Amino acid sequence: MSILFINARLIDPEAGEKRGALLVENGRITAVIESGDLPQAAEVIDCRGQCLAPGIVDLGVKVSEPGERHKESFASAGRAAAAGGVTTIVTRPDTTPAIDTPETLEFVVRRAREDSPVRVLPMAALTKGRDGREMTEIGFLKDAGAVAFTDCDRVVTDTKVFSRALAYARSLDALVMAHVQEPGLSRGAVVTSGKFASLRGLPGVSPMAERMALDRDIALLEMTGARYHADQITTARALPALERAKRNGLDITAGVSVHHLTLNELDVADYRSFFKLKPPLRSEEDRQAVGEALASGLIDILCSMHTPQDEESKRLPFEEAASGAVGLETLLPASMRLVHGGVIDLPGLFRALSLNPSKRLGLETGRLAAGAPADLVWFDPDAPFVLDRATLKSKSRNTPFDGAQLEGKVLGTWVAGRSVTESR
Repeated sequence: MSILFINARLIDPEAGEKRGALLVENGRITAVIESGDLPQAAEVIDCRGQCLAPGIVDLGVKVSEPGERHKESFASAGRAAAAGGVTTIVTRPDTTPAIDTPETLEFVVRRAREDSPVRVLPMAALTKGRDGREMTEIGFLKDAGAVAFTDCDRVVTDTKVFSRALAYARSLDALVMAHVQEPGLSRGAVVTSGKFASLRGLPGVSPMAERMALDRDIALLEMTGARYHADQITTARALPALERAKRNGLDITAGVSVHHLTLNELDVADYRSFFKLKPPLRSEEDRQAVGEALASGLIDILCSMHTPQDEESKRLPFEEAASGAVGLETLLPASMRLVHGGVIDLPGLFRALSLNPSKRLGLETGRLAAGAPADLVWFDPDAPFVLDRATLKSKSRNTPFDGAQLEGKVLGTWVAGRSVTESR
């Protein structure tokens, strides 16, 4: 099977933006054509001058299997991913039970292979039950398909346990992902501390909680030499420590969610629980600083941190409501706010969405180059629409962008040269 994409704005994270055509054969890109005669192909797709980019690799997606399938299944998450131009979802182990044994991981791998139209790469828990007391069988889990290890938002407070896990992961060349929030300061907090938190009477956490947790983890990286990824850097105070760690040659990368780049603490307004996230939304100054860090490459990866919650979990008083928002379908259009706002250009955006997460996980994806897998997203970067959460394909529809004016519509998604876009 061969497909020829013509009249495309090719968004190449490595080579920049160019006009031309792309030839796909047997699930891989075989040629990028900027001029000259076009080859024959079984199928020709006219992109009509719109963008063709590498499919998004979304690092840190929660799929609620096993345990809470009513919130999100691999089938519904896969459909949502395809609708949003996400061709690879890297799933979190914060399920019920946690993915902390090879048997549980094998269930996830099998279920994902059967039900999801997009690629699914699972992460596994770093400690048993995500309890921070005893590390999991990292070697066996890695052999069973785990691409990284994390206890998600449960910070390992025992420094000796965490250092041993990092050292063991280093011996196996395994990637560890951590949530950088000092747990004592952040316990019970639902917003960022400051004037807004005081006016609303909500318990807040200082931005220093992020800096303190990152400083501890960096010290342990110096001691162990492990491969490490900070799941979300959301404050200006943490950026100098991250920059020093990179300058000193530590194997460290960092991510940020699209919600923290496009929303701020004031969006909580009158206790709107769909805006309750973990970590909480930050000040406008933090949002701008983190956006600049993403554009400069200091922050490597942009993700959705897709966290489905049912209506019963969200329709509660703000302090009691569950944290998190879905984001697989809104990741690209929300990210386009950064492009239209002049924060980052399209090749830079897809470095953060596709190339950098692929490189961090040792994948071939994320590039528009001969030999790369034909994981592609075709989208109109300027198409305006108003988001209606009732149209989302996720089982849970807890999005903060309900009713928001967005730009950027996905027109088609391909995984290994196979269309996974449902008719609309």
